[in-house]
Amino acid sequence: MSFSSTGPGAGTGMGPGTGVGPGTNTAPGAGAPGAGSGAGGGRHGGSGRGTGRGAGRGVRPRFGFGLIGPRRDRHSVPLEQLGALSLPVGDDGMVIGVDAEGRPAVLGINRPTPYDVTLIGGLWTAQIMALRAAATGARVAVETGRAQAWTALAQAAGGGQPCITLHDVGRVPPQGASAGSPVVVVRDCGMRPPRGRVVSGPWQSVVTLLPYLSPVAPRLLEKSSLVGVQRVSPDEAAQIGRIMGIPRAESEALSTLADGVTLWCTPGDRQFVMTQATDAETGLLGSARRMD
Repeated sequence: MSFSSTGPGAGTGMGPGTGVGPGTNTAPGAGAPGAGSGAGGGRHGGSGRGTGRGAGRGVRPRFGFGLIGPRRDRHSVPLEQLGALSLPVGDDGMVIGVDAEGRPAVLGINRPTPYDVTLIGGLWTAQIMALRAAATGARVAVETGRAQAWTALAQAAGGGQPCITLHDVGRVPPQGASAGSPVVVVRDCGMRPPRGRVVSGPWQSVVTLLPYLSPVAPRLLEKSSLVGVQRVSPDEAAQIGRIMGIPRAESEALSTLADGVTLWCTPGDRQFVMTQATDAETGLLGSARRMD
């Protein structure tokens, strides 16, 4: 192994087994410190190809610097190939399930603008949404007339922290939402939910659960930023299709959806999503179901 010669006294090879430098012995074959063999001999050592029995005894590493590693070309990519280095990073938010290709479907529930979601479906899906919204750091306020159905969930969430709170219908206090403390209000108020005292606003989203298509549903669907539809009757499916502008083939499929499948739609986009519970969610809420 060879070490570089960089300090004063680096010798210049003048002949077999000799090196010349300040403080060096110029006698042929001298093995004194500083003697080098060929080019590169000197105070910090010489080439490892020295001659004579003493060649290499004076070879020492550069203390504090270590060995000189291999020299390689710098890593570079032509400008036209930079696009190949992009990563498939999706939106931020909570994962509400997987799409038809098995890719995660992400719902950005915490927004700086008002965001209203209407879910025509089962309590199980609404509770999964509440749990996952809390997991993103949001405070969840549940307005419900059946507190007994939410009590176990509220007690289990947050590891003892009150991240999910329960309130009677019409009794949700102001939540003080902010960018550092977003809020999701879940309204589980039956077929005809009254107008809520707490409405959507910056960093405060409202999710309204309807078990079926009720007389107030058209108003809610029209003003919602996002609508989720689980299995409904054929008549309800046709009406929802007209309100949301869903193609006939997809609206007819709404009456045949499996438990846990939801059609999430906006006026310009639609996606079928299968919600898959984790082991912890299944232990707390049971398996996916449309009916409560």
